[in-house]
Formats: sequence, structure tokens, C-alpha cells
Amino acid sequence: MPNLSSSPPPAPDTAPLRRRLGLVQATALNMIDMVGIGPFVTLPLVMGFMGPNFLLAWVVGAALSLVDGLIWSELGATYPEAGGSYRFLKLAYGEHTWGRLVSFLYVWQTLVQAPLVVASGAIGFAQYVGYLVPLPQWWQPKLVSGTVVLLLIALLYRRIEEVGRLGVLLCLGVLALMAWLIFGGLTHATQPVSWLPAGGVGQLPGVLLSVAMGQATVKTIYSYLGYYNVCHLGGEVREPHKLIPRSIFLSIVGIMALYLLLNWSVGAVIPWQEAARSEFIVSTFVERLYGPLAAKAATALVLWVAFASLFAVLLGYSRIPYAAAADGEFLPVFARTHPTKHFPHVSLLLLGGVGFVFSLLFKLGEVISAILAMRILVQFVGQAVGVVLLRRRRGAAGLPFRMPLYPLPVLVAVAVWLWVFASIQEGIKVALLGTTVFVPFQVVALLMMGLGTVVFLLWSRRLGRWPFAPPR
Repeated sequence: MPNLSSSPPPAPDTAPLRRRLGLVQATALNMIDMVGIGPFVTLPLVMGFMGPNFLLAWVVGAALSLVDGLIWSELGATYPEAGGSYRFLKLAYGEHTWGRLVSFLYVWQTLVQAPLVVASGAIGFAQYVGYLVPLPQWWQPKLVSGTVVLLLIALLYRRIEEVGRLGVLLCLGVLALMAWLIFGGLTHATQPVSWLPAGGVGQLPGVLLSVAMGQATVKTIYSYLGYYNVCHLGGEVREPHKLIPRSIFLSIVGIMALYLLLNWSVGAVIPWQEAARSEFIVSTFVERLYGPLAAKAATALVLWVAFASLFAVLLGYSRIPYAAAADGEFLPVFARTHPTKHFPHVSLLLLGGVGFVFSLLFKLGEVISAILAMRILVQFVGQAVGVVLLRRRRGAAGLPFRMPLYPLPVLVAVAVWLWVFASIQEGIKVALLGTTVFVPFQVVALLMMGLGTVVFLLWSRRLGRWPFAPPR
């Protein structure tokens, strides 16, 4: 059991991470993080919420990603270190005062929400396996999802340059699938697809502010998440002041184009009313165009894409507890790197192991909204406010990347993220005093923050640090 009574130095086998990732590798890891199982399981849901206006929800998700990408680019280029948000939040709110609490809450939530993200992808993977091989018993899908997580851990247990090359290979599968689906829609379109509401531009404000748009945006933004994965790997990127912003925007613009074309293609072949009810929309789409054999091949590519995304997700998240522990703000065992392969193997094994357990316990629909609810306040809103604090304290003269039109992107990002947070409708049912109580995921997120604050105070008291001692 590690000694927690003082702030220990990094473990003897802790070694600096090596800057080996280039622009192609970093962009590929971002893109395969973004295009996981998300668009293939949320596409029917968005159509169900938005009806014929489904493309607007994907445009709103892309717009939020682009605005938020400006914040990530400024922070990532200026502070290119392992851990991404952990480091940004600590610097923004004060390394020895409130920044300790906010960054601790981020790591605290990562220990839960990162495995949930891994589990969501693994569960979606198992769902599409059901199209190829019927899985009637409850334990068979769980066996598939659990096996996927274990295989991920094995593939990531290697040097970062090997991981980067493998990421590019997996990204090729992502692009191949999307190109095939888009080509099919362009060459077999039979249904009209509108980019605007039936009433034209004058109807846009009402549609954009509707409850349905809020619920649909929760699903689309889930499918865009991952454009910042390179920031978690900031300590392993070459020329990060240039590469990090470029990889963020290349991945967002590229995936935005692919998502819009994919949704247009599906809507142009299958009426949205029918598509909204499909459990395997990609398989149904390809089967409609090319027959059952082609549909099975497309399903296999969906599985490739889902696996590739999980590969990038677990890679990026494994660097967060490592960064906090190496900084002396988390259990020192997480600061250990592999003695020969030079990656944070303890952090990888823990998050992967918890993700394995979650993949056996939860359903896909239960985790998407929970993931967003837990992340929005601390990570996305917290970082946006943090940019303002850093600029006031350190100025903007030496920034390698400065967002245009500052502070407008920050104000827009905060407002839209809070709107998305308020739009989450799902929650969990808890048995309490003989009755069943519905607890929204927003409340669950706030409770997790409260529990994390208690743990932080106990940890700080044991270490004799702020707020129980003057800042160092």
C-alpha cells in the first residue's frame, strides 16, 4: 500500500514520455476517437428527435466542436503536456490553491467516465456483432464486449510510436467505411433531404431552440467528442505548438464533412421515419443497396471502426491519471511507466480493467447521456472559464496559438455547453424507502462532484496541503 501521508517523489521507474507523434498520426488518433460506434447508433435517434430536420442537429454539434476546438487549441499549444485537461485546469485556477481541487475533480471523474466511454463503445460493438451472429442469451453480448476491452489493453501495451502507426492503419478502415456509405447514397439517392425546415430560414430560430434539438444535440455532440484527444497526448507530440491546433481542426472539419454526407446519404435512400426505427442502420442501408452479403461486409467495417475508436479513447485517457500522479496530486503508483516501452502501464491497466467491468454491467443507452452530464461542468465549462483566467494572469503576447475574436468563442462555448447540460433528459431509477425515485444525470454529476470534493479534502488534509496549510 503506497504511503499517502506525504507527497512522495515520482516512482523510480517513472520516465519522461517521448515526443514521437507527427501530424498524420495525431490527426488519425483524433479521428478514430471521434468516429466510433457513436454515429452508427445515434443516427436513428437523432432522426427520431428531429424528423426531416435531422441534418441541423449534426450542424449544431459540429459548430459547438469548432468553437470548443479554439479553446482546446489555445490551451494545448501553450501547455503541451500529458494529461490535457488535468494540466489546463490546474494552471488556470491556481497550481497550489483552487486549481488543485478542480483538476482533482477532473481526474476523479475520469476514473469513472473514461471506463464508461470505453464500455459504451464495447457494448455498441457487441450490438453490431448481433447482426452477423445472433446473440440471444444475455451473457453472449457481454462476453463479446468484455473480450473487446481485454484485446484493446493488449494492443495498447506497447511503445507510443508503434501505437501511432497502428492508429493510422485503423484510421484507414474508418475512412474506407465512410467513403463506401457516402458513395452508396450519392449513387442511389431516391428521397429528398432538406437542409432547412419546411418553412425556410424563417423557421430556423424555433427549430434550433426546441426541446427536440437539445435532445438531438446531446447525441450528436457525443459522436463528435474526441477532437481533443491529441491534447491528452501532448507530452508525446512533435512540435506541439503547431501540430496540436492543426490536428484538432483537421479532425473536426474532416469528421463534420463525413457525418453530414453520411446522414444525407442514409436519408436519401431510406425515409427518415423508417431509419429512426432501425437497430442496425448501416447494415440496413447497405443491405437495401447491395444485398445481405455486402451488408455483412459493412457491418464488419463498423466493428473495425468501433474498435479503432476505443483504441484511441483508452490511449488518451490512460495519460490523465498518470499526469496527476507524476505531478504529486494522485496515488504515486499511477506515475509509473513501463521500464522498456515507456508508457503509463498502471493507468492503462486500471482504466481498461474498470471499463471491462462496466461493459458487463451497463446498457448502451444508459451511458451516453451520463458521460456528457459528468464531463460538461468540470471539463468543458471549466476549461472555457480557465482560458479567461489564464489570459488575465499571464497575458496573450506569448501564446503560440490565439483564438480569433476572443472572448466571443468562450462565451458561446459556455452558453451552448450549459444548454446541452440542461437538455439531458435521461437519468437513473433508485429504490428509496420502498419507492422508486428518478434521479436525472445532472444530479448524479453534481453528486459525483460533491463526493470528489470530500475525497480531495481528506487527501489534502492527510498530505498537509491547501486548504489545510498555506499554499506552497
